[in-house]
Amino acid sequence: MITRRSLIVGATLAPALPLLSRTARAAPAAALKTSKLVYLTPLKSNGEESRCKAEIWFAYVQGDVFVVTPPDAWRAQAVHLGLAKARLWVGEFGIWAAADDAFRQAPELLASAALETDADVQARILAVLGDKYATDGWSTWGRRFRNGLADGSRVMIRYRIVP
Repeated sequence: MITRRSLIVGATLAPALPLLSRTARAAPAAALKTSKLVYLTPLKSNGEESRCKAEIWFAYVQGDVFVVTPPDAWRAQAVHLGLAKARLWVGEFGIWAAADDAFRQAPELLASAALETDADVQARILAVLGDKYATDGWSTWGRRFRNGLADGSRVMIRYRIVP
């Protein structure tokens, strides 16, 4: 039942809604600039989350999230199967299976996934990853990522954030 009070409260709050919407969108972007991990899961064709989730290193460049992964990893297989939608949470909660769903309280994004095959883009993203993870084992993983992209044992996935 709509009351006079609900109409007055609604009319009072209505001008603030665009600001709240912008703030909600800004929080994940700010978190993407500082976090070392994203947690992600592909979405099935019916919109449900996959049982498979992971915490993963990423690069955030020009509004897109990039990850490097083996081509047989479920996140890459999902893209190959046409399951291009994904849900991402931004933050650091340790291994997802042990995180007790804590990552679900983190800023959440929906994204559209596609393989990134342009060698120039891959090189730029690897440089960003190298800067970001310089003290986190990049001396080992950087070589694996670079060589893997060259020999096909790794792929790069671009997650384009859906507004």
